[in-house]
Amino acid sequence: MNIAGIHIEVVKKKIKNMHLYVKPPDGHVSVSAPETMSDAAIERFVRTKLSWIKRQTQSFDQQPRQSKREYVSGETLYLWGKQYFLLVEYGNKNDVDLRGDSVILTVRKGSAANQRGNVINEWYRKRLKEEITKILPKWEEKTGITATEWKVRYMTSRWGSCNVETGTIWLNLQLAKKTPECLEYIILHELVHLVEKNHNEAFLSLLDLHMPMWREIKAKLNSQTLDFME
Repeated sequence: MNIAGIHIEVVKKKIKNMHLYVKPPDGHVSVSAPETMSDAAIERFVRTKLSWIKRQTQSFDQQPRQSKREYVSGETLYLWGKQYFLLVEYGNKNDVDLRGDSVILTVRKGSAANQRGNVINEWYRKRLKEEITKILPKWEEKTGITATEWKVRYMTSRWGSCNVETGTIWLNLQLAKKTPECLEYIILHELVHLVEKNHNEAFLSLLDLHMPMWREIKAKLNSQTLDFME
């Protein structure tokens, strides 16, 4: 649905009330609506919230982003919230290593920016998976909620998602760049969604129970430097 030049993702569910979200990391606008509600009624609802939506999306537009990555020496990269400087070296085998405050990227001479980016992203994927393997069991034990499986993928409109029917949770590859507590918050958030689909009082109560500081962590996550976007 497109309203006043804003693309709105509409998801109809078995719920009683409509819910409006402006989601990180790019200010993606989403509406959850009852299955029986007409598109016209949804549009009327959204139009009453246009001023709020514009304020929220502007905050994402103004949030600092990394410049477009060329993966050359001197660029900055982030791992667990810490800034590193990229140093490119050439060799016969692709590799990524940390030395002090530098990320050493070894690639074949003549490699393109997208090829170097793929090497870096696989390095992020490995580091993120290592942390999830350690952190997820802790939160499963603490909450009593277990995911049947988890996956990592690059997402532009949310930090995590889940499938209640299969018990699967997905975590955004970009979380490897954020401070560690942000990953813990998103893991908890998605686990709770496996038992509470909506952001209702029961959902918020579970977050409060298991992570009283989740609001501060969420705000910190959404204020950190974002990836470059066209």
